[in-house]
Amino acid sequence: MEIVEQNALLQVQSFATALAIGLLIGLERERKVDAKAGLRTFALLSLLGALTAMIAQEAQSGWLLAVGLLVVGAMMIAAVNVDPQDDGDPGTTSVVAAMVCFALGASVWYGHARLAVMLAIATTTLLYFKSELHGMSTSLTRRDLISMLQFAVLSFIVLPILPDRSYGPYEALNPYQVWWMVVLISGVSLAGYAALRIAGSRHGAAVIGIFGGFVSSTATTMVFARHARDRVELLRTATLVVLLANLVVMVRLWLVSAVVAPQLMLPLAIVVGSGLAGGLAVTLWGWRRLGAQGELPMPEVKNPTEIRTALTFGLLYAAVLFLSALLQDVAGSKGLYLVALASGLTDVDAITLSSLRLYNLETLAATQTVTAIALAVLSNLAFKTGLVIVIGGGALARHVVPGMLAIAAGIGTALYFV
Repeated sequence: MEIVEQNALLQVQSFATALAIGLLIGLERERKVDAKAGLRTFALLSLLGALTAMIAQEAQSGWLLAVGLLVVGAMMIAAVNVDPQDDGDPGTTSVVAAMVCFALGASVWYGHARLAVMLAIATTTLLYFKSELHGMSTSLTRRDLISMLQFAVLSFIVLPILPDRSYGPYEALNPYQVWWMVVLISGVSLAGYAALRIAGSRHGAAVIGIFGGFVSSTATTMVFARHARDRVELLRTATLVVLLANLVVMVRLWLVSAVVAPQLMLPLAIVVGSGLAGGLAVTLWGWRRLGAQGELPMPEVKNPTEIRTALTFGLLYAAVLFLSALLQDVAGSKGLYLVALASGLTDVDAITLSSLRLYNLETLAATQTVTAIALAVLSNLAFKTGLVIVIGGGALARHVVPGMLAIAAGIGTALYFV
């Protein structure tokens, strides 16, 4: 008797979840004035999916689900053909949404309630942000689309065919791992690149600084240093952009480190978090005093997924990885720290990833890894501070250098206690 009651309760929960999914999607569809299916229809469609799945399970016939899905699609197509929408929309989205709703209801019955709810939220999001997604697609250029295709090539064609085994001295070079790091960095950079292209300069200095930091903090620093020298009115804006771009570098490194070596999340968070806290205080002070910005220049960043760019980073990462392993073996931690200081001047990603790789190989201790990454960040900050002074001049340096020093002081203090 108790088992029967439990089964009945599970069945009620399944139908309730299916109903909630239909109501969620239907609530968004109800916003369309001439929609052929709204709140009640989508709720019933989801319930129909769960009910059809139950009958199909009892009858041990999956054809019932297939027929039900075809009937739902035919019903929606007929409704659109009989009464076309006023805005000229062919109604394809509503047809597909109805079929997805039916399928999600069926998925709930087969025990995939959590996945079905997640997909329902994703479906509703896609339906709701129609105009935003359309605007995003129209703002992408041919070059942007090529960037996405190139990233797909790097990720799904090149990566799977590479051997996942170690070669060379110290067994430090693993082709699959090297290219996986290329894909990781390219993916993070591509996300920032796409966001920067979509947002453009119309959303202000903060957006440019944040997304510019994800793509290339060095390029962002150089561009705004040059413009601050030529246009006095951009001085405070350039300060904000440069500082934000360099703050984002630490967030970027921490996110990458969390993927590659999750065990180091806490000690790295302490080090980069201390730098963020110091730099953010100075940045927010300058943000409060920022006036009208007008039209802002865009950072001249390259497509991070171009094959040449990816190969260059892959070779740099492999070289830094080998040198780190070699000098770690010959000169101990001092050799590694020298590589971190030298390579961090121009590229902090390569030494960060190589240090994390050596940590995963148990060649480096956690403290040595965190120290190497911190030294690379400090070296990179020193290099970009020099760019600000040389390119931007004294006026920009007086605004930017205190923020850079605050970041460095936070990292140095945390490093001392870690």
